[in-house]
Amino acid sequence: MSRVYPEIELIRHTEDPERVIALAAKLCYSQSGIDELAAGIETADVGRFISMLYSVGHLSAFEHASFTFGIEGVSRVLLAQITRHRIASFSVQSQRYVDAGGEFNYIVPPAIEALGADALAEYEEQMRTMHKWYRSWQSLLSYGEKGNEDARFVLPNAAETKMAVTMNARELLHFFELRCCARAQWEIRNVAKRMLGLVKLIAPNVFAKAGAACVAGVCREGKMSCGKANEK
Repeated sequence: MSRVYPEIELIRHTEDPERVIALAAKLCYSQSGIDELAAGIETADVGRFISMLYSVGHLSAFEHASFTFGIEGVSRVLLAQITRHRIASFSVQSQRYVDAGGEFNYIVPPAIEALGADALAEYEEQMRTMHKWYRSWQSLLSYGEKGNEDARFVLPNAAETKMAVTMNARELLHFFELRCCARAQWEIRNVAKRMLGLVKLIAPNVFAKAGAACVAGVCREGKMSCGKANEK
């Protein structure tokens, strides 16, 4: 049993995503063929063009660039949140096929850790207890897929999971608006900020204004706003 920390990796992405977006957008406005447009884009100011697309809200072209992330060391709490983003693809480590009876990894919320050593020790003891329950049910239900299937019901939301996540650039912009917000739950906010840092290296113009909604627009939290939007 051990506590784990998030690891985020950009596994794959559309090759030269900004030029792909520019090509798709220019196709909408030109009589030229794709080969001719592609040749023109090689010498064009793609960054300026993408900025224009963003400013006029022509974001459908952004859907042609996709990014796939490997995410490890996160909780089932995060899984429940991130899968609400339906314009995305997910492959998640199965608690049915993957046996947690041996090594059991879990996430420790910073707020619990901040309470001090005694609180942390109590939390870790609770993790060990639930793991014992899991192993006991495995034994009663018989080991293997069928045993895991029902024994997992006693595992906590803190249980670690791993996943591959693919989103296109337009959905990522929406994801960052919601999940980089100061009011987002701490775990998914941390993951979103790290994902944003990775894609900015690959497509800096596409994600230049990405982040919480108040970064480039208006706060959508209404009366629940953190107030940072008013500081601009």
